[in-house]
Amino acid sequence: MFKNILLGVALTAMSISVTKAQKKPAFVPFINSQHAWVDSVFNSLTPKERVGQLFLVRAHTNLGDAYTDSVKQVIQKEQLGGLVVFQGGPVRHADMLNKYQSVSKVPLLVTYDGEWGLGMRLPDSTISYPYQMTLGAVQNEALLYDMGVEVAKDFLRIGMHFNFAPVVDINNNPLNPVIGVRSFGDNKYNVTSKAKAYMNGMVDGGIITSLKHFPGHGDTETDSHHDLPQLPFSKERLDSLEMYPFKEMIKSGTPAIMVAHMNIPSLDPTPNMPSSISKPIVTGILREELGYRGLIVTDAMDMKGAKKFFPNGEADVRAIIAGHDLLEISENSARAIDLIVKAIADGRIQQSDLDMRVKKVLASKYWLGLNNYKPVAIPNLVNELNRPESKQLLARLSDASVTLLNSNAKLKSFKKNAKTTIISIGIPAAQQFEKELTAELAQVTQVFLPDTASEASIKAALKATKGAKQVILAIHDNRLRPKPTLTLNEGVRAVVAKLAKKSTVVMMTNAYALADVAGLSKSKSILLTYQNDSFMQSAAVRALTGQIKTSGKLPVTINKSYKFGDGK
Repeated sequence: MFKNILLGVALTAMSISVTKAQKKPAFVPFINSQHAWVDSVFNSLTPKERVGQLFLVRAHTNLGDAYTDSVKQVIQKEQLGGLVVFQGGPVRHADMLNKYQSVSKVPLLVTYDGEWGLGMRLPDSTISYPYQMTLGAVQNEALLYDMGVEVAKDFLRIGMHFNFAPVVDINNNPLNPVIGVRSFGDNKYNVTSKAKAYMNGMVDGGIITSLKHFPGHGDTETDSHHDLPQLPFSKERLDSLEMYPFKEMIKSGTPAIMVAHMNIPSLDPTPNMPSSISKPIVTGILREELGYRGLIVTDAMDMKGAKKFFPNGEADVRAIIAGHDLLEISENSARAIDLIVKAIADGRIQQSDLDMRVKKVLASKYWLGLNNYKPVAIPNLVNELNRPESKQLLARLSDASVTLLNSNAKLKSFKKNAKTTIISIGIPAAQQFEKELTAELAQVTQVFLPDTASEASIKAALKATKGAKQVILAIHDNRLRPKPTLTLNEGVRAVVAKLAKKSTVVMMTNAYALADVAGLSKSKSILLTYQNDSFMQSAAVRALTGQIKTSGKLPVTINKSYKFGDGK
């Protein structure tokens, strides 16, 4: 349908192929300028279709054909602006996107939460890069830039254009249930510099990026998916700490910013008002005080933090009044569009203001090259999303993040031919670490103590260390996003406390877990990998066996013993 629009508009020198990223003009000035293609498309839309351009609908390929077809019908009927893509498979996703684009009057803007790449939602057939907390330990920021470039290649290859990343929340609350390992750490300067490197790589690679979650979701103990968190801090505190990365990166031309669902009385005293639909916050602070002119997008509008106190579509209307350009996952987009049209008629929303936002969204599509849209090529897709250079970069990032704490005494004395006992905590059988390490050793005994290990197993583990010249205490955490505390029973914790002093400890879990198990600090050498993924386990083996030199630094302060910047 949208091909008829394209035929009437001459392509300019700024037209960019979706499948091959080239150097583009600066995004923010571009979307605030006039363009013939944008005006032509805008004039072809009905008033309701113009409002629809501000909405992003949820898309999956793991929920069955009926669900996929229902979303297609919504797109065709409501002519929405774009998608937020969730779980499924890469080939199914590409096929889905081609079908959805074919029924859209204007090319769809395809967005995705890819904080650690496509693998965040498509873990089976695409590459997952390290969590942002892991990247916070990396000292060579050129690697993060390169990661951004590779992520952009993956996005464009599968037909996506907009990554809701990086997270620039400062994780200054270890108990935060929703940010945690998604943050680069608790130091505002480190968070900002790491985020800039990652963002610049993605933008130079040809996609749009969004900082999140303004004005800062790092110091909460409530998940805004389930309730409305409250930030009780002063404006001065928020301005100097939580908002620091946003302010600095606005100066660097960040394309988009996502606003969180949080109640912040110091910024807007309206009772139960989420920041995402607060005009004093979105327009007053982000637009006017900070001078931001890029895209502003809501966090998902179907989250309890948004709709709990403003149900039945009122939150959607207020998000537009607040100053947003894009609304992510309305609970009911058809209802919301009707309510916004009514709000325009009632004078709650100015038509000229809404039209300006629609043109910014269309200009964003033009910047991406969607004026020259091409369907995703399906053949060889999976192979091209698993490029050798991407896998090599993943290994370099993993190696660069491994952090050595206390001292290198145990590592210096490690010998491949010495009698070795590996005590693996938290797992019932060998994983990548154990498989690779045993292949390197001449004499090895392996013992596994899962979270709920029996007393007999614990006794056997202690017995297995007798006579060993070196003991490796490998602590695993199989949870998708490792938490600050481990799920070990008291008997297993006692084993860790007893063996730590004579062991080299390898912690493949959340950094904050260093404070969760007594006795860990007694180990002369602790290798911290921040997560339990196989690529980090392999990096731990390389560090332990001297194949790489550790260079990672703690991105957070854990306690008096382990502070930001520590690492040998």
